[in-house]
Amino acid sequence: MKKTLVAYFSASGITAKLAQRLAKAAEADTFEIRPQTPYTQADLNWADRSSRSSVEMRDPACRPPLKDSVPNVQNYEVVFVGFPVWWYREPSIIDTFMEACKWNGQTVIPFATSTSSGLGESRQHLQEIAPKTTVKEGKRFDGAATDDEIAQWVKSVL
Repeated sequence: MKKTLVAYFSASGITAKLAQRLAKAAEADTFEIRPQTPYTQADLNWADRSSRSSVEMRDPACRPPLKDSVPNVQNYEVVFVGFPVWWYREPSIIDTFMEACKWNGQTVIPFATSTSSGLGESRQHLQEIAPKTTVKEGKRFDGAATDDEIAQWVKSVL
């Protein structure tokens, strides 16, 4: 199997649980993408236009700082990048992560958690941010995803 990393951001723990299950299926290392300032429930209130997440998502140049240094992605052939869907795309913290990595020919595969929203233009956006990668079509999972479903998807993309 290819040397693989599962890098993920999880605001509420849902994406983290999926990422751990995906990492097990892919026999991959993991890296949690954490913001320097953790998000509070108020920050995540999408109905409040002045909440932190709402403000960040309206500003395409927003890059929330990371708490930790990024891993050396040059040690991996494949990097799964996971996130909750915010405003029909990846959260800005994912853009920070993508820009912080030193990409050189890796395959990036996005995955997301959402009850109904798809990945939108995340694939194209990630490809623009990291042009030295090949970003494959990703997948959205809901809370009912089974280990078998996850394993079958991993097998189909690796």
